[in-house]
Amino acid sequence: MPKYLFKATYNAEGLKGLIKDTPSGRRAALRSALKSVGGKVECMYYGFGVDDVIVVVDVPDNAAAIRISTAIGTTGMVNLRTTPLMTVEEMDAALSKKANYNPPGSAK
Repeated sequence: MPKYLFKATYNAEGLKGLIKDTPSGRRAALRSALKSVGGKVECMYYGFGVDDVIVVVDVPDNAAAIRISTAIGTTGMVNLRTTPLMTVEEMDAALSKKANYNPPGSAK
């Protein structure tokens, strides 16, 4: 199943909700949301600095990842960034394929 990295930063209202719901409660809410699209949480960490929460999730496809990202983002309580993740083997396979590309100004 494809993996995605979610990095989120709470705004003031989101932080108030986190305090009220607890981090464990937010993890349970995310697990439930992911289950609704056939996915699951692989790992979830809280931090400080640029990102308040970092989560790796497994979901069936891009559509499921977009659906969850949109559901979270439209609450307005977090700024969410979603990154598709690739295994080393997937990257090896991708780089083994030829791509014909001419940089700007090099067309003949």
